[in-house]
Amino acid sequence: MDQLAALRALRRVVELGSFTAAADAMGISHTIVSRQVRQLESHLGAQLLNRTTRRFALTDAGRDYYEASRQILDALDEADRNVGRHQARPSGTLRINAPMAFGVLELSNWLPEFIAQYPELHVDLVCNDRIVDLIEEGFDVGLRLTRELPDSTLVARRLGSSRTMLVASPAYLKRHGHPATPDDLARHNCLTYTQVARPNDWNFAMPDGSRKTVTVKGSFQANTGIALRGAAVAGIGIATTASFIVQPELDRGELQEVLPAYPMKPRELYALYPQNRHLSPKVRAFVDFAVSIYNKP
Repeated sequence: MDQLAALRALRRVVELGSFTAAADAMGISHTIVSRQVRQLESHLGAQLLNRTTRRFALTDAGRDYYEASRQILDALDEADRNVGRHQARPSGTLRINAPMAFGVLELSNWLPEFIAQYPELHVDLVCNDRIVDLIEEGFDVGLRLTRELPDSTLVARRLGSSRTMLVASPAYLKRHGHPATPDDLARHNCLTYTQVARPNDWNFAMPDGSRKTVTVKGSFQANTGIALRGAAVAGIGIATTASFIVQPELDRGELQEVLPAYPMKPRELYALYPQNRHLSPKVRAFVDFAVSIYNKP
């Protein structure tokens, strides 16, 4: 038995969900894949998969063995790629997905430098504020600002944090007053960002170290921070936003920070990419470049 081939067959079966899909991906027959997994079980003296006529599930032993073997295969693949890493030059098309506000206001500041550094690379940037399936839609890497990543098979590389804050125009605050505590927001028109799980629940750090959630309401909600910024500048209400979206308006005095003594939980910036492509030269180059941007002294 070729144990390495059997390990790769088991991994493909588990990740693709069927023996047929694994066989197609590996370019071999269903019979060979099935035989490799059976030989592996015989070698181990343990059943790895519970099979029925239509589906399968990992046994407890199979789950432990799969996780351990996946790490071994990843380490082996990493070692293989390390041999030629310095000889590989990023090329081809790099498809990047990013939130609209981040792509327009933040990524555009440093992406040109990355493009200039890798002239053989063609970058296709797609910005939107809907939930995107990176694998289904053919993206190499996605940038996400979030407080909580969903369970996923994607690799997540944390790049940094983005401060979340409340802002309003001086005219709005003159008309309606400055809230002194989070509870005062119940009397204000609050502008909410809908691309989060509970857009009307705003969470604050209290002076005693505890956290407090208040439920707000208002006349306007949007799935992009750019629209909320415009509404706040126009004096419609108090908006929750990432600081990078409104920093120019704060500097010009068009917006003022609200409740600075009660900070909101920041969002974390991640680069996400599929496991089967996370070490390709173009993805590695982009992620390493992003890390260098957000970890400057």
